[in-house]
Amino acid sequence: MKPLLILSGPTAVGKTELSISLAKSINGEIISADSMQVYRGMDIGTAKIKPEEMQGIRHHLIDIIDPRDEWNVSLFKKHAMDAVNDIYSRGKVPVLVGGTGFYIQALLYNVDFSEEKESDIRLRLTKEYELNGAHALHEKLKQCDPVSAEIIHENNVKRVIRALEFYELHGIPISEHNRVQSLRTSPFDFRYFVLSDAREKIYERIDKRVDKMLEAGLVDEVKSLVNSGLDLSYVSMQGLGYKEIYKYLNGEYSLDEAVYILKRDTRHFAKRQLTWFRREKEVIMISRQDYENDTLILEKMLERFNEIYE
Repeated sequence: MKPLLILSGPTAVGKTELSISLAKSINGEIISADSMQVYRGMDIGTAKIKPEEMQGIRHHLIDIIDPRDEWNVSLFKKHAMDAVNDIYSRGKVPVLVGGTGFYIQALLYNVDFSEEKESDIRLRLTKEYELNGAHALHEKLKQCDPVSAEIIHENNVKRVIRALEFYELHGIPISEHNRVQSLRTSPFDFRYFVLSDAREKIYERIDKRVDKMLEAGLVDEVKSLVNSGLDLSYVSMQGLGYKEIYKYLNGEYSLDEAVYILKRDTRHFAKRQLTWFRREKEVIMISRQDYENDTLILEKMLERFNEIYE
């Protein structure tokens, strides 16, 4: 089996710089496992790595589609596998980096996350959402699939509807389906690192990151996207940072309210990410609390990576 390294963890935990050092150390290239950085023109709100920050390390699956285009786990899996094979063909090691856990799971275990054709159930659930709102739909999910309800935020209406639809179609929770799929054997010889930190430190970094996004021009970025014809009907605009600022521009929130909600929901998102990763098998948890600096964390990861070749 061929080697694959994964570096994941909650948002704002500090994966980007560490991933560059890791890729440099093992002759690697980075594949982004982020559901938002694929979109062109959505840079500030996604905390997208800048070309000058890549330090010569090639990155895949960044800036590859228009915000109007469809993007889902099935498309990610296809594009990521193409990138993996391309990296192997040049004698390098793929390093999968990002915080979207079900994307990582799909590639790592060759999980079937393919979308079924739109059903009457999906249309009915969509109408329920339009009539009753996201919260009511999420409460319905709690009743039939509490595991998914804990992981999926109620504002992620598309995934809530997908989980409810799956339950009605198959009679089992989609979380159970995903659990069974995750028991499959991986085609890779992998090391799956999950970076974490004390919760208060992650939350502090989230608040600082949002402040920096605003200073960097997040409002203008969203305004530009809106002027190009994008609104909340597009999946891309449902991303954290975009839907809150959109509602500010639309007069639904003051800027202070939008920023408060963005920080709060990003903290909740980080908590759900950690919940997901702790349930995954064969992960190597690395807490920043146990190491003085990134150099020591890198040494630990390289030690575990070298086990592949022993």
